[in-house]
Amino acid sequence: MENLKVSDASLVREYLDGSENALSQLISRHQHRIYSFIYSKVFDKDVAEDVFQDTFIKVINTLKRGKYNEEGKFLPWVMRIAHNLVIDHFRKNKRMPKFENKGDFNIFSVLSDSNLNAETQLIKEQIEFDVQELIKELPEDQLEVLTMRIYKDMSFKEISERTGVSINTALGRMRYALINLRKIIDKHNLILTN
Repeated sequence: MENLKVSDASLVREYLDGSENALSQLISRHQHRIYSFIYSKVFDKDVAEDVFQDTFIKVINTLKRGKYNEEGKFLPWVMRIAHNLVIDHFRKNKRMPKFENKGDFNIFSVLSDSNLNAETQLIKEQIEFDVQELIKELPEDQLEVLTMRIYKDMSFKEISERTGVSINTALGRMRYALINLRKIIDKHNLILTN
């Protein structure tokens, strides 16, 4: 009962200061909830155990690289990693639809596919939410062009007229928006498509 008095944030700090015991406490504190979440998605004990282990390998690697920002949200952060690894598992095992990647960023083809079953529909909704949150990190001019093009289905000519910039500038902003979106996705360690 003693270790429940210590916050997750304190245990993370202790682990980063070299205490392996702190990591053990974090894992034992949250293992049931995280494992149950994973199992509820994959319905396979062996797969759930693999994903659980992969989740904590990724947690450890992220902590050691100094990429974790403590905001009192350790468990939701670990759950997000587990969620992304579950999606990755489905993708690797061809249980999600494949989308051709022809060199261009294609997450929006995932969002527009209407032939999804219930499982992939849930994943699609999560991806859509994630993308809407991630694009908020784009610079204003890139966000504006991306929103007009993807969500309002405007042509680059219409975007050019609406924003008062040349078509080439609108194209350039869209290109940079997609490049920056890739960087933002990598920064957040998210898996959005195959």
